[in-house]
Amino acid sequence: MAALIPDVNDVRVNALFSFSKEFGQDATVCVCAPGRVNLIGEHTDYNEGYVLPMALPMITVIAGKSNNTTKCKIISLSDAISLERDVEFSTSKEDLKAGEPKWANYVKGCIANFPCTVPGFDAVILSTVPVGAGLSSSAALEVATYTFLEKLTGRVSKKQEEKALACQRAEHEFAGVPCGIMDQFISVMGQEDHALLLDCRDLSTKQIPMYDINEFLFLITNSNTPHKLSSSAYCERRDACYEAAKVLGKKSLREATLDDLQVLEIQKMPEYVVKRARHVITEIQRTVDAAAALEKDDFTKFGELMNQSHDSLQKDYEVSSVELDTLVSSAREVKGVLGSRLTGAGFGGCTVTLVRKDAVNEVIDVIKKRYPGKATFYIAKPAGGARYMSTDIAKSDFDSDIENA
Repeated sequence: MAALIPDVNDVRVNALFSFSKEFGQDATVCVCAPGRVNLIGEHTDYNEGYVLPMALPMITVIAGKSNNTTKCKIISLSDAISLERDVEFSTSKEDLKAGEPKWANYVKGCIANFPCTVPGFDAVILSTVPVGAGLSSSAALEVATYTFLEKLTGRVSKKQEEKALACQRAEHEFAGVPCGIMDQFISVMGQEDHALLLDCRDLSTKQIPMYDINEFLFLITNSNTPHKLSSSAYCERRDACYEAAKVLGKKSLREATLDDLQVLEIQKMPEYVVKRARHVITEIQRTVDAAAALEKDDFTKFGELMNQSHDSLQKDYEVSSVELDTLVSSAREVKGVLGSRLTGAGFGGCTVTLVRKDAVNEVIDVIKKRYPGKATFYIAKPAGGARYMSTDIAKSDFDSDIENA
């Protein structure tokens, strides 16, 4: 069966209870931000194309309060962190430096990029976003941190784009990860029953409704194999795209068409460059078509485009793996599956499958039989983005947590 995603309110209550237990007082601020899955639009972001992610019901919650000092003490309760769960450092921007533990660098980066002075605070972090699965646990932490700082200081971002960009800078500068902007945008802007169409050229967005999603589910399958796409392999693919655009005399492959592939062939470009360009050109169009299909409630068409996307990533961009291909092909065997594809950079991580509700258990059973590894399954629908949460807890909530502690 699929792994149970903890109820959002239960995670909130656990975070608030944990703060009281760790710090001996009640939290005055509680916020959350979600992870994400990209439904279609892979390796298009750095080519100024489109992406179409949705926010997940998996969240990172931060509960805390000001401590009337210039230092913060943070306790991470994530299962993925077995060492150095506690960290303490100055909130002075002049003193902030990346270091150990690495998870704290995301918090430091957000403080450094926050538009005003951040007072000292105590906080606990509790997350249900799997780490290392390609579901943007880092963006969830960044956006949750920034949202926490907004509530703590009363300095709320006037534009959601500014908030997302500040979180992206945090990851660039303090985590040393040159990520794109998709993860932060969807974690900030996610809406229930909507996907987010993001134009990576001008950062414009459009909420794409999925009002008839009730007949379907998105099954996210974690291959539990780490991402094997090295930084050098990633750079090789990115550079091939840039080279193709340069030969075509275009700013990016966003401006290219399928006819331009013939130009690359005439110019005697290596076959792999042509293949990389073909994936990007077709994937950008697929993403636009997928958004249009959702707006028409045409989930059948959307599933077909998901299948085409995976096949292109496998054959032209060559970022799939035996594990991911097995998960996808196994899911596609089931009649109720409309589409299945890898999601994320590739060579590990997760697949996302659009399946009818009544077929989801059969899909899981088939994958378990076909897949030699141990996959983890999550059932999800589009969830909301970053938000403030109540700090009120009923006595019954406390009693329940005390019994389970």
